Amino acid sequence: MLMKTEVESAVTKHFFLSLSVQTRVSAVMTNAPIMLNMDCDMFVNNPQAVLHAMCLLLGFDDEASSGFVQAPQRFYDALKDDPFGNQMECFFKRFISGVQGVQGAFYAGTGCFHRRKAVYGVPPNFNGAEREDTIGSSSYKELHTRFGNSEELNESARNIIWDLSSKPMVDISSRIEVAKAVSACNYDIGTCWGQEVGWVYGSLTEDILTGQRIHAMGWRSVLMVTEPPAFMGSAPIGGPACLTQFKRWATGQSEIIISRNNPILATMFKRLKFRQCLAYLIVLGWPLRAPFELCYGLLGPYCILTNQSFLPKASEDGFSVPLALFISYNTYNFMEYMACGLSARAWWNNHRMQRIISVSAWTLAFLTVLLKSLGLSETVFEVTGKDKSMSDDDDNTDGADPGRFTFDSLPVFIPVTALAMLNIVAVTVGACRVAFGTAEGVPCAPGIGEFMCCGWLVLCFFPFVRGIVWGKGSYGIPWSVKLKASLLVAMFVTFCKRN
Repeated sequence: MLMKTEVESAVTKHFFLSLSVQTRVSAVMTNAPIMLNMDCDMFVNNPQAVLHAMCLLLGFDDEASSGFVQAPQRFYDALKDDPFGNQMECFFKRFISGVQGVQGAFYAGTGCFHRRKAVYGVPPNFNGAEREDTIGSSSYKELHTRFGNSEELNESARNIIWDLSSKPMVDISSRIEVAKAVSACNYDIGTCWGQEVGWVYGSLTEDILTGQRIHAMGWRSVLMVTEPPAFMGSAPIGGPACLTQFKRWATGQSEIIISRNNPILATMFKRLKFRQCLAYLIVLGWPLRAPFELCYGLLGPYCILTNQSFLPKASEDGFSVPLALFISYNTYNFMEYMACGLSARAWWNNHRMQRIISVSAWTLAFLTVLLKSLGLSETVFEVTGKDKSMSDDDDNTDGADPGRFTFDSLPVFIPVTALAMLNIVAVTVGACRVAFGTAEGVPCAPGIGEFMCCGWLVLCFFPFVRGIVWGKGSYGIPWSVKLKASLLVAMFVTFCKRN
């Protein structure tokens, strides 16, 4: 690693003189070899963040080891125990730290220092001998084809690609027209922007896709963990904002899985390592769990309502198998949160949110991408609201509680509301059958396993149970959602009676 004085010298030379903090849209508006990408709701929290990043970017002997440096996402005024499961502290500490030993951390969309060479689609340790299969030629015709018609951008890109020294900008006013051309967002027409250059188009999670493309070129990345955290941002609170964010992420992840940008193809035909491919598949495959979790969520109520069983009885030897799986999985997951210094309440909040997200946001995202693949609809970028204030117009008799689930009439609330109602109905019917069924000559076929499944889901969906029964104002589920959910429950119960 570099000594402190060497790092400070490198920062002065490579960073402060020409770096601009950019949004992802205007990442071309810099001549610096290194650029910092931050979202508009974040701020620099550690004054030494640049020095730490430059040490990681410039302190390796091999350029390939530092394509970008990603700082974990941290949040200011974060709610205690992560009630909405979106702070992802355990994810960064356990999973992202784990992939450090392969090709490095994923690009998280913000709080990231990029080599502009990597963003421009240039492989690491590029040299002229590779020009046959890369963009190595300094021909201006090829630069125009790749980057567009801006002479200033092409000259800057040529200097970055070939590690040439660039002339300092004397008159910044001469670049106003160039800045206007970039801000018009049509500079990419007929170029390689969005595919081989810059942030990759075609997915609502362009950050994961862009990081995957950089890794597929052979670059590695580094996770930068500092104390205090390098950057701080805001996390959405309340049900609508959180589920909207998860739905957008899941939609983008599903788009990557079914596209030509699938990490399996990047491993087969590019330089993405197999284990890094598996790591990407773990994250991208999250929304693919939705239809299976939904089916499992319906299986318990179906068995109770039809007086059947799918699990062994408690008196049978096989009952210990599903019970051991349930206990071992949740115990291991709980121990992970303890190892990260988080509380038992944080584990439970994240666990229940996983069940809620799976049958709501992820399910709708899966259906959205399915309809898109059939040509029946298009995905739409939904902006996540992060306003932490409660509305003055809400009729909240219990007082404002930022950690409590809020609701509106979005379709994303319908599936989980229906499933919460259905499990309550199933438990009630099953209990009545146990109490009165034997007297009427109809024994109860489902065992304790089916009741545990339904009871566990009722606990996981308790914020929705509370919103159905006791909630008022924004804390209560709107009647339009209740009616639609009730209709789905009635249809399912009718289906069960016919079987």
